[in-house]
Amino acid sequence: MLREVTATRYIEPLRSGGSVPAVVEADDLGTYVLKFTGSAQGRKALVAEVIVGELARELGLRVPELVLAHFDPAIAESEPHQEVRDLLHASAGLNLGMDYLSGGADFTPEVAEVFPVDSGEAGRVVWLDALTVNVDRTVHSSNLMVWPTLGTVPPRLWLIDHGAALVFHHRWEGSVPQKAYDFRHHALGGYAPDVRAADADLAPKVTGELLREVVGRVPEAWLTCEAGFGTPEEVRAAYVGHLHARVQASSEWLPTGFPSRAELAAENAARAARTRRGRPDWLKRVPDLHGRPPAEQDWSAHLG
Repeated sequence: MLREVTATRYIEPLRSGGSVPAVVEADDLGTYVLKFTGSAQGRKALVAEVIVGELARELGLRVPELVLAHFDPAIAESEPHQEVRDLLHASAGLNLGMDYLSGGADFTPEVAEVFPVDSGEAGRVVWLDALTVNVDRTVHSSNLMVWPTLGTVPPRLWLIDHGAALVFHHRWEGSVPQKAYDFRHHALGGYAPDVRAADADLAPKVTGELLREVVGRVPEAWLTCEAGFGTPEEVRAAYVGHLHARVQASSEWLPTGFPSRAELAAENAARAARTRRGRPDWLKRVPDLHGRPPAEQDWSAHLG
């Protein structure tokens, strides 16, 4: 099972995503990004975080440590926003914490320009995402971080935010383990990901035994007994069975045909040009508030 901690100090909410996690300190003196059971995404997002994050770790990919965090809303009574307070009060009890990578840089296009990713590592990340149907690691929202960005330790790529993965568990009755998904706009697609080498290396490691161990780390309280399932153990078996069948059918869903980084840049530029051409003349003089803001600092000195 995952380690358990108790949140002792509420620091701030993070509004970069729809789930509004929060940064907290815990009784082990660690700092964590806390993801709440009361969020709009619900407990299934936390189930996906545990299964995909722990599977990635077992396969040798870098994921911040996950912990089970006990949370008392009383420590956040100073939170000024009512909607956030409502979320916190709906999340009393056991939630999911992810080790906070202080000073880490989001893997934005600006950071990607100066941070090298070899095709082997890119292939392993893409392969994992294809296996677990994580369609939320795109060039527009990478859910990747570079850390550390300062000091003498070389920066590395870290995988975060897997709550949108395992899309099949939202509709078990229609799930097809062999189904292929579109990963052409994966955040690492421009690095010529060697998914075939990743498949040859990783697929044999994803055994039924490993999947049972990983799925066993999900708290029983988060495994709702949906239609078709009588007990939480039956739900666990469904995750194991689906992912095991999927890995055995990897030849049918292995993603290929990624556009190069230059092709992606040209595609994005063309999209931006079409958007601006469609705006009235007076609005063309107004900054595009929906575009990606410029990087707040130049990471090239640390990542080059």
